[in-house]
Amino acid sequence: MESGSGQWDLRKQKRIAFAVIGDGSTLQTVQAVLSPQLAENLSTGAAVTVTGKWKPSPGGKQSHELQVEDLRVLGANDATTSPIQKKYQTAEYLRTIPHLRPRLPFNALLLRLRSLVTAQVTSYFAKNDFVQCHPPIITSSDCEGAGEVFSVEPASSDATPAPVPGVDNQPKKLPDPFFGSPKYLTVSSQLHLEALAQSVDKVWTLSPTFRAEKSDTARHLSEFYMLEAEVAFVDDLKDVMDVVENMLRSVATELQASHVGQELLEARAREDGSSSVSRDALAQRWQGLIDGPWPRITYAKAIQHLKDATTQGKVTFEFSPEHQDGLQTEHERYLAENFGRGGPIFVTDYPRSMKPFYMLPTSTGNADTAACFDLLVPEICELVGGSMREHRLPELQQSMADHGLRAAADSSTETSDGSLQWYLDLRRYGSVPHGGFGIGFDRLICYLSGVQNIRDVVAFPRYYKKCDC
Repeated sequence: MESGSGQWDLRKQKRIAFAVIGDGSTLQTVQAVLSPQLAENLSTGAAVTVTGKWKPSPGGKQSHELQVEDLRVLGANDATTSPIQKKYQTAEYLRTIPHLRPRLPFNALLLRLRSLVTAQVTSYFAKNDFVQCHPPIITSSDCEGAGEVFSVEPASSDATPAPVPGVDNQPKKLPDPFFGSPKYLTVSSQLHLEALAQSVDKVWTLSPTFRAEKSDTARHLSEFYMLEAEVAFVDDLKDVMDVVENMLRSVATELQASHVGQELLEARAREDGSSSVSRDALAQRWQGLIDGPWPRITYAKAIQHLKDATTQGKVTFEFSPEHQDGLQTEHERYLAENFGRGGPIFVTDYPRSMKPFYMLPTSTGNADTAACFDLLVPEICELVGGSMREHRLPELQQSMADHGLRAAADSSTETSDGSLQWYLDLRRYGSVPHGGFGIGFDRLICYLSGVQNIRDVVAFPRYYKKCDC
């Protein structure tokens, strides 16, 4: 969460004691009334089981209360030294205790939100005949071509000989790679999903991915979850965008009607006036996902729209919008908030030079643009990226060469050494037109919850110089 304090409370009086109890299933708490004797060894933050009678409360804050007849302390807590305190604690501090912050009510709510969204995504794909798959975490290639990968190797190896005492400058044999050649933690499951889609037509996964980026921003992590899908036998990018739009609409619709959704709005209502997203703004985010259809514009039109807004004095950008420079975060934010009417907007047909090798050129005959899209939303900016995939072997080989992957495309290269021969085989043996997309799942949770830092919606965030627990 962005910041917080515990909702637990314990008040001991001479003849009676009051304890506020929560079980993580809701933001709502139960007031327990107990004798001083039962409360004698009780402290704020303790884990307990209680039994008693549920009776109307004479107070005005709650309709009923639990009149405790028996209490057992299962786990004592030293409230004076506990890192979690009733007082206000900043998000920065809470990130230093990721193993304890889930106990805070709003953080527990975020866990339930993630569970709800996962369940709804699973339901949507199942109803639309997608097959859920488990692609590998360890891979032989970087499908994005950015080179920001983590290498995988054993912590120790017996392949390096021990040094001989008294002998200088001994040749040292490097350990043989565990897998025979260098391997990496996956940056995307796309290529493997393409292989599986050739078999069962429509596939999806929700898997961890890894990027060795040294980014220190509120939108980046080194380990994060990607929701990715591939659809075979589609010829038009529109079909892929329709899947994205319908799936996210189903998630927002379910969230809006759920108890989790209502509690998120209640939590935001208590924080109105702070730096958090307000209750009304959060409700509008959900409604923006539900309403449709979402606008779809080309990259060229987006650049022109930004230029026009600048010329007309509607906005001033730090970076001037230029066709060859791509969209900066400030440009994406402006497009979502204005052209997208405060909701999602698809930007399509980016220059091929800006995109990875596997994207199909647009079907309009413009070989300089790719049949691809980014889905932009307010504040978060890019939430989804997708494209039609190049399914023709000669064209894919040429694209790989154009992107500096000639060695990977060389048919004389062994497939075990990290080449993409296996990926070319998908085109060599019965390929079909297909497309797919990837959603930053943690960014989606940020957008749906109104939490502004991705490190606060992930239970144990991993980022540059930080990997606790």
